[in-house]
Amino acid sequence: MNTVSRALAGLLMIGVALTGSPPTWAAKNARSAGPKTSQPQRIAPDSTAIQSPDATRVADWIAASGDNNDLPYAIIDKKAAALLLFDAKGEKLGQVPVLLGIAPGDDASPGIGSKNLSEIGPAEKTTPAGRFLAKFGVAAGNTRVLWVDYATSVALHPIPRPGKPKERRRERMLSPTSEDNRITFGCINVPIAFYTKTISPLFRKRGGYVYVTPDMKPLEEVFPRIRMQSFANTGN
Repeated sequence: MNTVSRALAGLLMIGVALTGSPPTWAAKNARSAGPKTSQPQRIAPDSTAIQSPDATRVADWIAASGDNNDLPYAIIDKKAAALLLFDAKGEKLGQVPVLLGIAPGDDASPGIGSKNLSEIGPAEKTTPAGRFLAKFGVAAGNTRVLWVDYATSVALHPIPRPGKPKERRRERMLSPTSEDNRITFGCINVPIAFYTKTISPLFRKRGGYVYVTPDMKPLEEVFPRIRMQSFANTGN
């Protein structure tokens, strides 16, 4: 299969993941967990999927150390604008594209969680890097949302519908490049069907961990335990 064919196959796979009945999004990008399903659904592997070396190292470290504490987990690969999802045993359930904060950066601005969206400046619209225990909880408007970091109002949710046409969020997610996937205030947007059929049932009962890789910081600074794992692997 040539490069063009692989790209087209990848776009087709993403297009399937994006279909479904979208929930209404409100109140600081918050929304309900979507319709309940008994078991999380896997998506077919995409041979064109790309992940950065950072995401690979994080995945290997979690698998070797059991850092997820028997909970499901997701790795947000900011450099590849992708989400890698795993169950509690470390089995990969799928990989999908994501939309991220407009501004590159690895730290949330102080006090951003208490600001209205209209008060957040362009440089503050970052998706912070780190290890987060994500759980569904109540947001403004009495909706339930998967909070990645409640203190900074960072949530993981589907593409807002209806959205602003000029933002072209669906088109950005469908594009074969990750360069146009920066558009949110800091939240993590995922395909609607993948959220409702896989992420929601997986995280609903006990939550899970979300590992967000950095844009700029060294990986060991964001995840210090990776350095310890590296020493263990080399026998030092």
